[in-house]
Amino acid sequence: MKKIPGTMFAMLAIAAIASGADNSLGTWKYNAAKSKQNPGLSPITSLTSTYEAIDGGVRITIKGERAGGLKIDNVTTVKYDGKEVPVTGTGVAWDTVAYRQIDANTVTVERSKKGGRYHATVRDVVSADGRTLTQSAKGIGADGKPFATVGVWDRQ
Repeated sequence: MKKIPGTMFAMLAIAAIASGADNSLGTWKYNAAKSKQNPGLSPITSLTSTYEAIDGGVRITIKGERAGGLKIDNVTTVKYDGKEVPVTGTGVAWDTVAYRQIDANTVTVERSKKGGRYHATVRDVVSADGRTLTQSAKGIGADGKPFATVGVWDRQ
């Protein structure tokens, strides 16, 4: 098997991003049984995320519920430029996000709460077969304590 030189690999990665390749587009359902949730929060009982290409970016709509009936319902429109944008809606600890696309299967996200303690670094990775999205997050919760979670999502 031939090796791809580093510059060639970088050019291919840039071409994939420039061409708009984004394997996270579509609808994803949270798989609580395979996920490791933050013990400081009420467990998620249902959650669906939809990623739609829109105006040179992506609209992310998240709807669901936590144990005890707390609704999760928010929308964010992002570009993969690393610039902070607001999150509108309810049910999450952050109010801004900044997305950066690494390649067609990988995105990094910075989540923050303006005027609060919450800050997380997230890495979203779509599996090679395109059926699973794994979201690994580390950060400081609203309570000031460190946390690490792994969310597993199944493509719908």
